[in-house]
Amino acid sequence: MASKQELLEQMILPVTTALGCELWGLEYLTQGRYTTVRIFIDGPNGVSLDDCERVSRQVSSVFDVEDPIDGEYTLEVSSPGMDRPLYKESQYLRYVGETISVRMRIARDGRRRFKGVITKVENGDVFLLVDNKEVQLPIDTIDKANVEPRYDDLMRQHNLLDDKE
Repeated sequence: MASKQELLEQMILPVTTALGCELWGLEYLTQGRYTTVRIFIDGPNGVSLDDCERVSRQVSSVFDVEDPIDGEYTLEVSSPGMDRPLYKESQYLRYVGETISVRMRIARDGRRRFKGVITKVENGDVFLLVDNKEVQLPIDTIDKANVEPRYDDLMRQHNLLDDKE
């Protein structure tokens, strides 16, 4: 049986696709009677506020008809941002060579937090170079992973950094 999160993803995916956006990820968070559905969307040229509003309106309409969540909920739609979370193997593959921060569900080699450069991704595992050692982490045991933002690239993009440095 599919989890609530998987059911919501199946419901939301056609909406985001029809609106020309990629469903980057979804977080389904419950705390007592309160539920938050956080949707991350992306696009070839990034995501605008208009994109987020369009997806939010359409997903709200689908939720009104399908009623997948008991009680009240908060719906949030946004870009994954510079420190984008990584959910799927294909997303880790996109960031080979980049630095990520990882929090594991279960301790690995006596630790739950890792920060390193992705060297490769294969067979459901991400390989990180951490302190000059390669660490193999099964993606399905990762609780949370985020790309470490590269502020120098952002500053260069906006002509705020001299390329001679």
